[in-house]
Amino acid sequence: MEGDASVENGKHPLAIEQRQQTALSPTPAPLWKVVAVASISAGVTFGWALQFSLLTPYVQLLGIPHKWASFIWLCGPISGMVVQPLAGYYSDCCTSRFGRRRPFIATATSLVTTAVILIGFAADIGHLSGDPLGSDISKPRAIVIFVVGFWILDVGNNLLMSPCRAFLADLSGGDQRKTRNANAFYSFFSAVGHVLGYAAGSFSRLHNVFPFSSTRACDVYCANLKTCFIISITLLITLTVIALYTVGENKLPEITEEEKRTKTVPFFGELFGTLKEFPKSMWILLLVMGLLSLARFAFSLYDTDWMGREVYGGLVGEKLYESGVHAGSLGLMLYAAVAGVTSLAVMFLARDVRGGNLIWGVSSILLAVCLAMTVWITKAAESKRRHTVATGRNGVDPGVKAAALGLFALMGIPQAASYTIPFALAATYSATAGVGQGLTMGVLNLAVVIPQLLVSLTSGPWDEVFGGGNLPAFVVGAIAAAVGGVFVLTLLSSPRSGDAPATLKISTASR
Repeated sequence: MEGDASVENGKHPLAIEQRQQTALSPTPAPLWKVVAVASISAGVTFGWALQFSLLTPYVQLLGIPHKWASFIWLCGPISGMVVQPLAGYYSDCCTSRFGRRRPFIATATSLVTTAVILIGFAADIGHLSGDPLGSDISKPRAIVIFVVGFWILDVGNNLLMSPCRAFLADLSGGDQRKTRNANAFYSFFSAVGHVLGYAAGSFSRLHNVFPFSSTRACDVYCANLKTCFIISITLLITLTVIALYTVGENKLPEITEEEKRTKTVPFFGELFGTLKEFPKSMWILLLVMGLLSLARFAFSLYDTDWMGREVYGGLVGEKLYESGVHAGSLGLMLYAAVAGVTSLAVMFLARDVRGGNLIWGVSSILLAVCLAMTVWITKAAESKRRHTVATGRNGVDPGVKAAALGLFALMGIPQAASYTIPFALAATYSATAGVGQGLTMGVLNLAVVIPQLLVSLTSGPWDEVFGGGNLPAFVVGAIAAAVGGVFVLTLLSSPRSGDAPATLKISTASR
């Protein structure tokens, strides 16, 4: 009876939240405001593309061995596991006079700016602090500065993502069509950011834009990386300032002390309580998402390093290796472009659960085939190199390079399927089970970042056991993708009774 009274008096947690929501305008915002906020994702993914294409080779230039390079990437899954769901949760409750989402977005952009300065100028700061010069000498001070900046960068990026997505939901005013349009714009700008980032990473003379980027401690590769990050942060700051200046939001009403005492359910209590409500199909979805995340991250962590080492046959610090890294960035640009186009196609082709599962399952098998093909391309590259040495010619074989770039492009197809269909399935299953959408997406994010954490911890030492190359991690990823694809086609091929309705509304989702 006491609980019923609290609801009637407006003191129940749900009643408090409903009272806050009624203070916000339910009217959908104009389209230009949605576009302005969605465009922020282009600045975020521009920097993310640079991370995946350039930073693994860069840490080796600073003196971190290949087998330990993967540990640098632990910050991504750890911060994604903690920061992103917390940022989304607490931005819901923010009562700042600047709004709910904008303070988080502004703070995150400041963190990203600080991180980019530390990463881009790590070699220079390290040299000023006492690091020796030379490409074959470890630079411990630069490494420390780089690692600190790298962690701040991932925390800032994850702090930015959830409030930005939530801001788009606020602007949609609860209208399903406008929400889907907002997600489509967000996905579009994410693809634009990835293409721009990978294109910048593939251009070996970009440092000429900022002549000051080349210093005694910062060689051409380092200068290119520095220039890319300067362009990235300039884009992010510009888009963020435009969005926050032109798009306002209403302030939430203050919660009284009595209401604060009533609203006692903590975030992680809600998160783990959600797990009990999941149907069987949702658990299978989480398992599949984990397997495919392991496969994708096994490749994305070392893709440009694979191009420099195995395809081009270079060593870290050599010109041939750097050429391979830039070619890998070009491949990633193709990868992002294909993923963007495929995402739009999936929205039209996946009309129901069965069709969506078929597309996702087949694309997962394609991912397994692509990862297995890295072994064939590597062996072909080695064979061609032996032939060119015997004939006195230099450089990578054009056919091998074309095959590697084609592989990158093909992998954009399973990437697009994994960024659309599982999120739509999760929304379908959670709605049927009566579970909150926000917390469901938080749990689905755990299925993405936990495999990333596993890959970061094990792939470097695992590769070292088999000779120090990248192929062992790729083979493990191929097996994981194949198993995940089989699970999708068999265990999720038909919706179970009570699990999900027959229709499936595809909504785009970002990294």
